[in-house]
Amino acid sequence: MKIYKTKFKGLLIIKQKNNIDKRGSLRETFSKKVFKQNRFIFEYCTISKINSLRGFHFQFKFPQAKYVNVLEGKILDCVIDLRKRSKTFGKVFKIILSDKNCLSLYIPEGFAHAYYSFEKKNIIYYKLTNYYKPKYEDGINVMDKHFKIKWPNKKVLLSKKDKRLGSFKDFCKNYKGL
Repeated sequence: MKIYKTKFKGLLIIKQKNNIDKRGSLRETFSKKVFKQNRFIFEYCTISKINSLRGFHFQFKFPQAKYVNVLEGKILDCVIDLRKRSKTFGKVFKIILSDKNCLSLYIPEGFAHAYYSFEKKNIIYYKLTNYYKPKYEDGINVMDKHFKIKWPNKKVLLSKKDKRLGSFKDFCKNYKGL
């Protein structure tokens, strides 16, 4: 495994080694040697259909750092830095994660997270530093024009909850930052 820093403090890209032979493959997705200060306590897996768009989600209390891996499929993973004192506050970072490129993303606390699914079946595996607490969850609408994100498809599958999320302007008014 190799770790690459981004321009966003604490946001890391991890290149995993994928060992392939005629039987299939073996990929090391996590190593405590690499994440020496990890505090992961919770894990979950999502399966998303093609053109699904999830996010931007965050917990304003009990924040979560996330380690995102794609076990099958391909996603456009996007995060927004919501850390009040960060040089990259309000900026977006995007990356393609897939079972083919063996890249994963470590997202520190204080970011909102979203992703778009490219393939018929996309299996995304997360490690998190805090438990999911829906009472303290909020988000920013993925269609907010402030960010000028061009999603790969105009017709996306979006949950009712995500459609109702507010704008970045609303976030700034309600929270000022995380």
